[in-house]
Amino acid sequence: MTLLELQGLTKAYPGVIANSNVSFDIHKGQIHAVLGENGAGKSTLVKVIYGLVRPDQGKMLLEGAPYAPSDPRAARAAGVAMVFQHFSLFDAMSVAENIALGMEDPPKTHELATQIRAASETYGLPLSPDRIVGDLSAGERQRVEIIRCLLQNPKLLIMDEPTSVLTPQEVDILFGTLRLLASEGTSILYISHKLEEIRALCEHATVLRQGKVVGTFDPREMSNRQMAEMMVGKTLTTPKRLAATAGVPLLQVSGLSAPAPHQFGTRLKEISFTLHAGEVLGIGGVAGNGQDELVAALSGEMRANADMIVLDGQRIGTHGPNARRALGLCTAPEERNGHAAAPDMSLVENALMTAKTRLSLLNNGFIDWRRSRAFAQEVIARFDVRTPSPETAARALSGGNLQKFVIGREISQNPRVLIVNQPMGWMLPPLPFVRRCLIWPAQARPFW
Repeated sequence: MTLLELQGLTKAYPGVIANSNVSFDIHKGQIHAVLGENGAGKSTLVKVIYGLVRPDQGKMLLEGAPYAPSDPRAARAAGVAMVFQHFSLFDAMSVAENIALGMEDPPKTHELATQIRAASETYGLPLSPDRIVGDLSAGERQRVEIIRCLLQNPKLLIMDEPTSVLTPQEVDILFGTLRLLASEGTSILYISHKLEEIRALCEHATVLRQGKVVGTFDPREMSNRQMAEMMVGKTLTTPKRLAATAGVPLLQVSGLSAPAPHQFGTRLKEISFTLHAGEVLGIGGVAGNGQDELVAALSGEMRANADMIVLDGQRIGTHGPNARRALGLCTAPEERNGHAAAPDMSLVENALMTAKTRLSLLNNGFIDWRRSRAFAQEVIARFDVRTPSPETAARALSGGNLQKFVIGREISQNPRVLIVNQPMGWMLPPLPFVRRCLIWPAQARPFW
C-alpha cells in the first residue's frame, strides 16, 4: 500500500535544475533508498518532502491525500520526520531537554523521561534521559535524534547519511531499529553512499542523476558496481594500483599534544606519524575521538610547539593557516558551510580566501579579481560544480556541489600535502597525486 506518492516534482534554482520531474512511490513499511552522486538532487528532494523547500511543479500525495507542507512543523504534524546528517543538539543540555525542544507540545519532564526510557528499550537504542549530550558518543547523539522523531509517531522517517559517524556495532543497532520500525508499518526513506549497506538493508532504491530519476529497483538484486554505474551514467573501471614506492618524508608529526579546544572537545595526546611523498595515509576512528582537533592542529587553526609538526624540513607547529598554505599544506574541512566556505560570499570570494596566498591572488595588497574569477571558473569546470556562475553565493549550491567546489579549490592549488576531513561520498575525477601526499581522516571506503 502506497504511503507517499511523488508526482513530477521539479525544483529549479538560477541556472540549475535540482529536481526534474521526479516521480516514485514509497510504500508503507518499506525501507526505500535514494541514491545519487553529489549534486544529483537528493538533498533538494528530501527538503521538499520535509517542507524546507517548495517545489516549482508537481505534487505529493500522503496516504492518498494532497501533501504540501509549508514548513517542517507541518511535515511533522502530517507524520513525516527526519534525522539529519549533522545533528541539531545542544551539548550543554540533557537528552530529555534536547528532545523536549524538538517537540511541539512536550510533556512534563518526568513523563518525557519515562517515554524516552520506554522508546529506548522498545527499539534497542540504549539512552539515559539525564545524560548531558556533550558527553555522548556520535552514535548516542544519533539515538537522541531518532527517539525525538519516534516519540512523534511518524509514518515516514527520513534518514540522511545515518551511518557516516557510527561504529560497525552502532550500525548493527541502527539497522535492527529500522527493521523493527518497518515491521510495525513505518516507512523509511534512506539516503546513503554506502552501497553495501543499502543492499543489506533496503528493499527498493531509486537513483537520481542530474536531478532526474534514472531507475528504481531492488538493490538486493544489483551489484555495487551496477548501482554505482547507474549513479554516474558511465562504465566504471577499477583504478590501477600504483607500485608502493614511498618518497622522501614530507610531513613529520612528533608527539603532537594539545588541550581540548572547548568543554566537549578532545585533547590530543602524543600523536606521531610520518607521511612520505606520494603516500595516502588514512586515519580512522569513530567521530568525536579527535579527528577535528587533529585536522585543526595540522592546518594551523590550533597551534602547537614548533618541533611537533615538520613540513619538508621546516618546523611549522607555530605557523598559522596562511603560512602553511604558502608552503603547500592545504586543507578541506568537514563542515561545508561556515568552515570550508562562507555561505553568503560568492564562489569567487570563497576561492580567493584560501588560494590568495598559494596562488598569489593579491598584488600589493589589492585583489586580482580577474585571476581570482578565472581560478574559480577553473575549479567549477574541472570538478563539475553545477552552478549558474562563479558569482553565485556558496549557500545557493547543493551540499554535494559545495563539497566538490571545496575539495576542487584545494586540489587546484597544487598542494604538497592535502588534508581532507570526512570526504564521505565525494566522487571526483582522477587526481594527480604524484609527489603529493594525502591525509584522509575518515571511515570511508571505495564503493565499487
